[in-house]
Amino acid sequence: MSALNLDDFAHLIERPDGGARRDAEERRQRLAVPPGALGRLDELGEWLAAAQQQVPVRPIERPRAVLFAGDHGVASLDVSGRPAGTTEKLVRDVLDGAGPAAVLARRAGVPVRVVDIAVDCDPAELPEDVTRHRVRRGSGRIDIEDALTSEEAERAFRAGMAVADEEADAGTDLVALGDLSVGGTTAASVLIAALCGTDASVVTGRGGAGIDDLAWMRKCAAIRDALRRARPVLGDQVELLAAAGGADLAAITGFLLQSAVRRTPVILDGVVSAACALVAQRVAFRAPDWWLAGQVSGEPAQSKALDRIALNPLLDHGVTAGEGTGSLLALPLVQAAAALAADLPVRD
Repeated sequence: MSALNLDDFAHLIERPDGGARRDAEERRQRLAVPPGALGRLDELGEWLAAAQQQVPVRPIERPRAVLFAGDHGVASLDVSGRPAGTTEKLVRDVLDGAGPAAVLARRAGVPVRVVDIAVDCDPAELPEDVTRHRVRRGSGRIDIEDALTSEEAERAFRAGMAVADEEADAGTDLVALGDLSVGGTTAASVLIAALCGTDASVVTGRGGAGIDDLAWMRKCAAIRDALRRARPVLGDQVELLAAAGGADLAAITGFLLQSAVRRTPVILDGVVSAACALVAQRVAFRAPDWWLAGQVSGEPAQSKALDRIALNPLLDHGVTAGEGTGSLLALPLVQAAAALAADLPVRD
C-alpha cells in the first residue's frame, strides 16, 4: 500500500463548475417563477448545476444515506446520555428500521448504508457488509491516550476513501452523511476546539441524547485534557485524528475528501461530520464547495466549525437526535431545488 499523501487532495479536488453555475443563474432569470420567489432553493439549484456540470440540472434520483459507526473510550467517563459501548444498539436499530434515520430514509425512499469502523462488539454479531471496513473495537480514551495508532488512523482514513469510491462507482448522486456513536460528540468537540483555537468550555455541548450539568462538567474536563494532547499535532491531520479523534471520525474525513475528488455532493449532519469537515478543509481548501450543512444541531462546536468552513445550515428545527437525521431532513429540500431547477418552464 502506497503512503498516504494528504497533499494530493489539494491537487485532485477541483471546485464545482463555475461556468455551469453562471449558466444556471442566467437560466434562472428566464424561469416562469420570478427571481427570488424560491429563496434559497435558487441557490441550491445553481450549486447542483455546478456540481453536476449540467444545465438544467438532473433531478436527484440516486441519493444514499451513509452512516459511519464507532464507539469511543471517552464515553466511559459518563460524558454521554447513552451508556458507553452501546453503539451496537444504534446500529441494530437502523438495520431493523427502528432508528430515526431509518424511519426518515424509508419515508423518503432512500437506501441506508451503515459502515462499522470501530463498534465495540464482536464483528460476527453484525452483518458482514456492515463490518468489512472495521479497523478496531472502539477508539481509545482520548483524555489520557491516543484514540488510534498512526497505522489505524491511516487505515480508517483509507476505509472512508474506499466507501466514497464505492458510492461514486454505484452512481450515488448525493450522500446524506451521518454517524452512529457514543462519545463521538466529545471527540468532535476536541478537534473543533483545537482547530479553532478555543477553550473546552466554548465547544462543550449536551450531545444528541442530552446530559445533565454534572455530565457536562465531566465532558468539559475530558475535552480540556484531550486538547493538551491534540494541540502538538495540529500540523498533521492524520496524527490529529489518531491523537484526539477516533476511527469513525478518521473514516468520515477520508470519505469527505474522496467524495470531493469524485465530485459527489454531500449533506453534512451534526457536530461529528462538521468536525471532520473542518479537518478535511485543512487538507484541501476547495473541498467544502462540495458540501451542504443539513441543519443546526444545537452543539456549540458545530456552529464554530461551520462558521470557520463558511457553510450556512439549511434547517434549524431544534432536532438534536443526530444519527443522520439532520442530513436526511434536509435532503427533500435539496431534491425540491433540483426538481424546480430542472422542470420549471422557461419564459420566451
